[in-house]
Amino acid sequence: MEEYVRRSHSLGNNLHHFQWCTKYRYKMFRRIKYAEHCRNILHMIAREYNISIEELAVMPDHIHIVAGIPTDMSQSKATQLLKGRSSYELFRAIPEFRLRYPKGSLWSKGNFKASIGINTADSVKKYIREQQLNLNKFTN
Repeated sequence: MEEYVRRSHSLGNNLHHFQWCTKYRYKMFRRIKYAEHCRNILHMIAREYNISIEELAVMPDHIHIVAGIPTDMSQSKATQLLKGRSSYELFRAIPEFRLRYPKGSLWSKGNFKASIGINTADSVKKYIREQQLNLNKFTN
């Protein structure tokens, strides 16, 4: 991924770490074929919504994703799209999952999400201070 996402009138970085678990922490992705199905489905969904997956780990009972999301999409919306659609697609692709989850909820309610920046808070603060110093040079 580029360091910044360019749009017609904006420039930004919108990289995030997402993590969520299967309901009751059942190890639904122990089998490699199920983990592969999940990986492929998540990539398909991401392409559909212009989400760029930089890193993806399908663990036996949880998912980790580092992804760039469109600048006009919130973390919550990205999580909702990825979790909801992947659950739907996985139940369609692997009917055996219905035996474990007859009500159709594959993922637990909770999740983790955090933004990942290419800059640290300290570097941004330093940049802003330097901009103020440069401005003072021109106004004096």
